[in-house]
Amino acid sequence: MRKHLIWAIPFLIIGFLAAGVYLPKNSLSEKEVIFNIEKGEGSKDISFNLEKEGLVTWGPIFRIYVLITGVSGKLQAGKYLLSSSMNIPEMVKEFVVGDVMKEEITIIEGWNLRDIGFYLEGKGMFQAEELWELAGFPAIDYSQVKDLPTPVDFSSDYNFLKEKPENIGLEGYLFPDTYQINKGATLEEIIRKMLNNFDQKLTPDLREEIKKQEKSIFEIVTMASLVEKEVRTKEEKELVSGILWKRLKAGIPLQVDATIIYVTGRLQTKISKEETEIDSPFNTYKYRGLPLGPICNPGLESILAAMYPEDSQYLYYLSKPDGETVFSKTLEEHNLAKAKYLK
Repeated sequence: MRKHLIWAIPFLIIGFLAAGVYLPKNSLSEKEVIFNIEKGEGSKDISFNLEKEGLVTWGPIFRIYVLITGVSGKLQAGKYLLSSSMNIPEMVKEFVVGDVMKEEITIIEGWNLRDIGFYLEGKGMFQAEELWELAGFPAIDYSQVKDLPTPVDFSSDYNFLKEKPENIGLEGYLFPDTYQINKGATLEEIIRKMLNNFDQKLTPDLREEIKKQEKSIFEIVTMASLVEKEVRTKEEKELVSGILWKRLKAGIPLQVDATIIYVTGRLQTKISKEETEIDSPFNTYKYRGLPLGPICNPGLESILAAMYPEDSQYLYYLSKPDGETVFSKTLEEHNLAKAKYLK
């Protein structure tokens, strides 16, 4: 009898382990738990936390399973949505695949760093200042400001940033799009997602075309940001791009209202005479040429409009209160349009 019992012990142990592996702790449970695996945690930490959260009956069984199956080193960090109705192989599969919880964010074309920062803060993901410390504060010339943290330099990883002056942030390069973000992703990981997207959208052919035009990516992105904020349609963007490039070539101040709004950060459509005198390198009323850098993050349509402007006889334009754009060939026509539509 004792001999039979001794022979039965290994089978009992195997049965116990198999039950612990393949039978969920509570197959009827509908409760879901957010389970977090921190970077650097191994199977020992994970097994302990699974038991602590009530997701498995006995944590060491989880560790034994991942060691036997050879996936102990493949468990990925992140936040997972788990239930005690799942068995250990089901949980392990999620950890190995990295099927972490996602959060969707949408960056709108024309948003600047100020907008993105407040958006992420509103979603409860990060404080706006956290974004600005990494990507740059809006409308700041870091060569003149010494009391703010210097933005992270990503140029060693992204060639298109090498032409960007070191004294400004990443404004213009956080590509507008909808992104699926892993729960628990760092702010730097999110920024890199946007930079990777910019890298893909600006294809080798587009970069070659910019070179042929003897312009820099930085100049194109800066012009595209002006176009993005000034007008709406593809046709208007191409016309305005043509006007602004023409004014640049002729040495005429661009006088783009959107650059003033970028500096002040005010939600407004009209600017005052006093505001046109603000001493900022982004102020295209006070200083000739392009602003110090982009004033928003333009979409691909605006980037293409900056690259392929529409030639016309126009030299001026204005936006009516209803959003319609009025184009003028002479300063006299422009002043008459201002008197008529911008009373």
